[in-house]
Amino acid sequence: MSLFCSMMRHLFLVVAIVLLGSCQPPPERNCKAFRKGTFSFTALVDGAEKTTIFTRSENIEIEEFEGVKDTSSIRWINDCEYVLKKLNPKNRLEEKSIHIKILTTSDSSYTFEYNAIGEKQKFRGKALKIH
Repeated sequence: MSLFCSMMRHLFLVVAIVLLGSCQPPPERNCKAFRKGTFSFTALVDGAEKTTIFTRSENIEIEEFEGVKDTSSIRWINDCEYVLKKLNPKNRLEEKSIHIKILTTSDSSYTFEYNAIGEKQKFRGKALKIH
């Protein structure tokens, strides 16, 4: 009986340590602070870092990439998710809407996940708030 009690005590300690060790606060998500403003996003494109600057109002986003400006409409799904749709797509690829989900926020940036609607592959990025 004492072997059983010892095993149960050990099991209880292991479970308690696992539960207490995993009690971290959830990541911050103050998405409303990033609905409007000017942001930068840097990504690796063909082995080189490329930066996009975009300005977002409540329902329009203007993006500038390598000197070319593009405008998209924004449809907010909730405080942390929205869909971008290019207003003047130049090809079939640009006709696809992009779903963006803000995963975490800090005081000056947010981490997000994005994908073309209908595509399974998702990508991650980090946007820095400039203004």
